Amino acid sequence: MSQLTVHVEPVIEDDVVLLTVPADVGYLGVLRTATAGLAARLHFALDEIEDLRIAVDEACAMLLAIARRDAELECRFSVTEDALSVEVAVNTVRGARLPAESSFAWKVLTALTTAASAAVEGHRASIRLLTRRSP
Repeated sequence: MSQLTVHVEPVIEDDVVLLTVPADVGYLGVLRTATAGLAARLHFALDEIEDLRIAVDEACAMLLAIARRDAELECRFSVTEDALSVEVAVNTVRGARLPAESSFAWKVLTALTTAASAAVEGHRASIRLLTRRSP
């Protein structure tokens, strides 16, 4: 049975929204929609919202390629006054590696966001994206 959980945690300086969905391409629409809604809340321009949706989709695709079959995709959105930070993480198969920073996928992420970074620790990989609203 698939399970979708949504948890909102108030934090002193920013709002945090946690979404956990099965690590399956069929659930990426949920994350894209959440991304667009939160970016709209920050009054991002329409093209900035679409860029962020594409970046989140690309980051998730990178992680799904190395995810364990039974894994869940965890997405943490941190909303501040002028920025949206998105961290996507998944449990990975043994020996998993993310694409190199010189790959096309990383070029997309860095072109569409203010900053992008990744980490692989043990059997867990994460990608963090930061987008600041244009002045």
